[in-house]
Amino acid sequence: LKLSSFQLILQKTIMGLSDKVLIFPYETDFSYVALIPQKEMALRAFTLCMRVATELPEERQIILFAYRTPDYDELNVGDGAFFHLPPLGTFRTSLCLSWESRTGLAAFWYEGKRSTYQVYKPGHTIRPKGTAQQSFVGELTDLNMWDYVLSRSMIQAWHYRHKIPKGNIFDWATVSYDLSGNVMVVDDD
Repeated sequence: LKLSSFQLILQKTIMGLSDKVLIFPYETDFSYVALIPQKEMALRAFTLCMRVATELPEERQIILFAYRTPDYDELNVGDGAFFHLPPLGTFRTSLCLSWESRTGLAAFWYEGKRSTYQVYKPGHTIRPKGTAQQSFVGELTDLNMWDYVLSRSMIQAWHYRHKIPKGNIFDWATVSYDLSGNVMVVDDD
């Protein structure tokens, strides 16, 4: 009983990552960041954007973001539809993924440029009451998520760090999160 209480204290929720970078220094199955959505994630559309850098081998599959409900793996960015993207590398890359349920159209945005569209789970709704987790080796910053598809001009503005509406699911500056394992939060310089 005491151990459980002690663990609860250590897993205190922290808020806001403005001007911060998450560093995942080692490949583990226990290091991740759980993000707490600002509103229920019953999504029929979304745009997820982040800046990442990694030195993992190009041929290795990387799941940058996962959203799980207690019974089901709802969304894995990096799983399902297969996009042929340029490799992620040592230097920070801006990535966005947009999807909308009605048509199932999904697209990746790499450095402000859109991939070809693919159809992924048309008619699907991403169920609420899950947790969002991110587990890979490298750096991550500026993760934002909206419950709608951003326009081309908005995604390009985000890529160039212009001001756009803050993410209404996850906003990097104000997001609540729990760290688990070997994850470091450092100043973004």
